[in-house]
Amino acid sequence: MSLNIVFYEPEIPFNTGAIARTCGLTNTSLHLVKPLGFSVDDSHLKRAGLDYWHLVDINYYENFNELLEKYPDNSFYYASTKSKQRYSDVKYKDGDFIVFGPETRGLPEDLIFKNMDTAIRIPMLKDFGRSLNLSNAANIVLFEALRQLNFLDLE
Repeated sequence: MSLNIVFYEPEIPFNTGAIARTCGLTNTSLHLVKPLGFSVDDSHLKRAGLDYWHLVDINYYENFNELLEKYPDNSFYYASTKSKQRYSDVKYKDGDFIVFGPETRGLPEDLIFKNMDTAIRIPMLKDFGRSLNLSNAANIVLFEALRQLNFLDLE
């Protein structure tokens, strides 16, 4: 098994490309929930310098429910600035999913509030007016989960 990163309706190809590279290097599966704000056809990927795309376990879903139905027994953690629980307070398990929303709006509020017990946040200044870059945030949480799992045999 491995950990799983979910980008829900990602908008910026470079953020998805950056986390795809991390996923490839850490044996983490990447799950992309449509609609995507960019094309993933070969010519677009090559132009963006994403020549490693084929080396990453990437899964596509028409909607979030399709993903939930495929993995009904796995735990899902929802990254949101609206959560009170810090990402480092969670005890991650092999096979867990960590879900991130689109760059400009985050995850839908109803999804967060319905799953507040598994919503997580990265501590940061409130009055800055911005959040961390999506791929940076995903890397922070992913590496905490990997650290807790003794890096799942990575070298």
